[in-house]
Amino acid sequence: MFDSIWYNSLTKPFLQPPAWIFSPVWIILYATLLVSLILYSVKITTKKKIGGYIIFVVHMIFNLMWSPIFFYLKRIDIALFVIVIMDLTAIYMIAKFFSVSKTAGAILVPYLIWIFFATYLNTMFLVLN
Repeated sequence: MFDSIWYNSLTKPFLQPPAWIFSPVWIILYATLLVSLILYSVKITTKKKIGGYIIFVVHMIFNLMWSPIFFYLKRIDIALFVIVIMDLTAIYMIAKFFSVSKTAGAILVPYLIWIFFATYLNTMFLVLN
């Protein structure tokens, strides 16, 4: 269970957005990930798809790991490591998708910007706490 007492006790970064913003932003970003994957899938031959699929799956594994590590294990340091891997795999994924479909790569740019912002927040949580 999410420990809101622990989270609320943390010193928040200066640019911390209100809590209500995270759900709608993530819904939109997950939708763009799906659309991007579909665009990538329809634009490339089967043999060449595997690299993009692998980086997508690896990225999503780290994406799904971050919240439990940060909020449930309360390991801000490990969460930072995970989100940096997310940053790197997102950059590679965008490049891979862009090489096949400019649209598939371009629509992931807002996602990349958001996880860069999340990396800033995670870093500041670690520094401030």
